[in-house]
Amino acid sequence: MIKRRKYLQIQDYIKKRIQTGKYPVGTYLPSENEICAQFSTTRTTVRKALDELLKEGFIEKEHGKGSRVLERRKSLGLLTVKGFSEVTDYKVKTVVLQEPKIADWDDLISFPLTSAEKNAPCVYFQRVRYLEDRPIVLEHNWYSQNALEPLRSKDFVDGSFFKTLSQDYLIEIMGSEQELRAEPANKEVAKNLGMKTGDPVLHISVRFKTSRPELNLYSEIYCKTTMVPVRNSYFL
Repeated sequence: MIKRRKYLQIQDYIKKRIQTGKYPVGTYLPSENEICAQFSTTRTTVRKALDELLKEGFIEKEHGKGSRVLERRKSLGLLTVKGFSEVTDYKVKTVVLQEPKIADWDDLISFPLTSAEKNAPCVYFQRVRYLEDRPIVLEHNWYSQNALEPLRSKDFVDGSFFKTLSQDYLIEIMGSEQELRAEPANKEVAKNLGMKTGDPVLHISVRFKTSRPELNLYSEIYCKTTMVPVRNSYFL
């Protein structure tokens, strides 16, 4: 078996400790000298590992202080991955309309499925987001059952699906494709968002790619923007 290069071993070790909260956001990593001693390696190797973590957005380097753990807010085109409560100044509530369940893929999904996804059932869940007790966002979400087991919404870390993937499964969002369009609200959207059928709604379609190659996340999101503007951030 081919042994992985030392800097990659160090990078993975530190990354997993960040993802699982052993190195919390805002704290500093052990010094370069401490990491060198732990892994019996050189500072050049340690610095290469830290440079890779810097590129991935896990840390920032502060002169004279060391490497500080960042909250990951990776830019994904128009949208940015954050927790829902982080992208608004309002009181947030999430209501799960459909717990994650095994289902068939839906024609509502805007992006083409891979051949592997077409031949496997999916996991589907649906939620409504409230700001100050007003329904603002309706979201449909799907992923392949073969790529990830069904998760229970009550087990989501801080109510966030993305945080759950990172902390519990060490899966990161690596990129996305997005489509945005304005359209009239259908009966389902209107009912869940407290609108009239035909009122304008912002429809956002997203396909997220993850660090697990076979796992894509598909979301169809409907936003009522008449009272609250949509910022350049995504929430899941």
